[in-house]
Amino acid sequence: MADLKTVPTKASVNKFLKGITDEKKRADCYQILEMMKDATKAEPKMWGTSIVGFGDYHYEYASGRKGDWFIMGFSPRKQNLTLYMMGGFNQFDDLMKQLGKHSTGKGCLYINKLEDVDIKVLKKLINKSVKLVVRNKL
Repeated sequence: MADLKTVPTKASVNKFLKGITDEKKRADCYQILEMMKDATKAEPKMWGTSIVGFGDYHYEYASGRKGDWFIMGFSPRKQNLTLYMMGGFNQFDDLMKQLGKHSTGKGCLYINKLEDVDIKVLKKLINKSVKLVVRNKL
């Protein structure tokens, strides 16, 4: 079984975020950082070179595959802001309809900029997602 390539590092989250050249994206990232920090009650850590993760989560699948990941995280990608949410989105249909302009992958929420979404709805989504993961240990 292959090891995960994305693991926690000792790199500075603040240095990483300060290195974002686009001022608007940098400001959005600091706002997301605070939302996720509040929801997880965890300090952020760099995972690999470009993901800011919060909390620790150990998983083990029926197949025997296991590993460690974060409860929630984000990354300022070139095309969008990517928010990683372990619980997925199926159980949050009502919130997703109210969120605003976004797209999703299996466990990723993609937004171009925070002004495209309703911040109150995003905060609810983040909080509910964290509670789901912690309660169910997905």
